[in-house]
Amino acid sequence: MAGETNLTTLIQKMTPELQAGEYVFTTVKTIETISRNDIICEFKEKEGITLVLERKKAENLNLKYEYIASWITLKIHSSLDAVGLTAIFSTELAAHKISCNVIAGYYHDHIFVSIQDSKKAIKVLKNLSQNYER
Repeated sequence: MAGETNLTTLIQKMTPELQAGEYVFTTVKTIETISRNDIICEFKEKEGITLVLERKKAENLNLKYEYIASWITLKIHSSLDAVGLTAIFSTELAAHKISCNVIAGYYHDHIFVSIQDSKKAIKVLKNLSQNYER
């Protein structure tokens, strides 16, 4: 099933959903001692493997982290070929002084924002979705 590419449709129907829990970004040299079931996301970089995990799981594994985030999922199947979605919502969040870290999955875009900004971010994204016109 192909995802949505129309920018207006993507913004107007993105339906941000706050996932329960607290999440952290950490880095490791190897994931051999970490269960794949505990990893939300991983990305291999030259310097190490970046992992996104639930905060409690990271703490149980004695992994260091600095950033505690909330996870917001945009509940529309966006195409990986879609142009402009990330630019529009990240610009809107930035205008409200909210930092965001975006991960594109096959079906949805996922936004990690600082835990203290989660409710504000949901409000900003819902407002953008409800009032967007191109």
